[in-house]
Amino acid sequence: MNYKARITVSLKKSVVDPQGTVVKSALLTMGFGNVAGVRIGKHMEIDLADCESAAEAARMVDEMCRRLLANPVIEEYEFEVVDASNGEAAGQ
Repeated sequence: MNYKARITVSLKKSVVDPQGTVVKSALLTMGFGNVAGVRIGKHMEIDLADCESAAEAARMVDEMCRRLLANPVIEEYEFEVVDASNGEAAGQ
């Protein structure tokens, strides 16, 4: 089956986010006074073809994140695997 992985990578809460600080400052300057904080992250979508199961797809995505897509020292990640044909969550 074909699956789509939706991955979000963000800085760990203990890591200072200088880009988020700049964006927060800009938003406050623009008059968005209710902004209390901004954290910047990355969103990725990866299409996976010919996987035997959603569990196999999830294992592959987890390994991709651990080995390349996220820096485990400063970042954390989460992902979901969905059926590419209908966008519904796949049983993992």
